[in-house]
Amino acid sequence: MRCSSHAFRSFLILSSVVGLLFLLGMLQTVPSLRAQTAKGASDMAFTLRSPDFANGADIPKQFTCSGEDRSPALEWGDAPAGTKSFALVADDPDAPVGTWVHWVIFNIPGTAHALPGAVAKQARLSDGTHQGQNDFRKVGYNGPCPPPGKPHRYFFKLYALNAELSLSSSATKSDVERGMESHILGHAEWMGRFQR
Repeated sequence: MRCSSHAFRSFLILSSVVGLLFLLGMLQTVPSLRAQTAKGASDMAFTLRSPDFANGADIPKQFTCSGEDRSPALEWGDAPAGTKSFALVADDPDAPVGTWVHWVIFNIPGTAHALPGAVAKQARLSDGTHQGQNDFRKVGYNGPCPPPGKPHRYFFKLYALNAELSLSSSATKSDVERGMESHILGHAEWMGRFQR
């Protein structure tokens, strides 16, 4: 009986070690955007903010499906040298079906320092900025619209790039992430919460 118990403990330890090694191997093979940054990019992050809500605070109703569903204003500064364009993704990692994408916008001119509130929901803006497809299968911004219950977090992630992206207006978050590989000079985030 003692031998059987010892063998079982040894089996559990061996299984744990094998599982840990497998997990570490998987983590090393999954590409991350940080690992795909442009050569020579600075590790110093630039700043992103919204004048419409504080970081980590509640997102006002007018920027959600319970209100006007218009995009909030965003402002940034200290972009890395060599920035040719910006890309922004807004998503909700707390959605019941997995991360839900609310906004995909790219080729924002590298000279820009802000996005105004209520960006038009069209594929191409007058300054050359492009908007892709969100998970509502629409172009442009569609705000927080969670099921009733606990608050969800909404991340606005801005990337400074050393190039413009050659993507169509039907581009999704995945398309933009692939297009940004090896072009990221820096990134900044702003987060808000909303519940219904």
